[in-house]
Amino acid sequence: MFQRGGEQAYYHTGGDYIRVPEQDSFYEPINFYRTALHELTHWTGAKHRLDRDYSKRLGDEAYAREELVAEMGSAFLCATLGIVPTVRHADYIGNWLTVLKNDSRAIITAASHASKAADFVLAFAQPHYGAEDEDTRAPCAA
Repeated sequence: MFQRGGEQAYYHTGGDYIRVPEQDSFYEPINFYRTALHELTHWTGAKHRLDRDYSKRLGDEAYAREELVAEMGSAFLCATLGIVPTVRHADYIGNWLTVLKNDSRAIITAASHASKAADFVLAFAQPHYGAEDEDTRAPCAA
């Protein structure tokens, strides 16, 4: 599912895996985590997970919508995990603006998808970031 190495970060839809360059290849080491969370948000969109449509080509509106979801999902995950989020994809902003101009509800839809994606990812770490149960709570001091 998650591979390290190579020159670029991406989610491979056909192989259903994420590839992210090694942490030392990022200008700032924290960007490895921001990037990994962005790609992990893409991963949640697979048909057998949350079923988002991002099968279009680079630069079209469907692609821009998915990139907006991935960037917001990464920001939500970063906030939950205590990582300072940043928008790393300045080249996508023009495409996002087109989407936002053409659809007044696009940001709401993207935020909804991003929230579902973040929840999906965080469910893998339920005892740490989800609803606590008695088995995961620290005992109270008497």
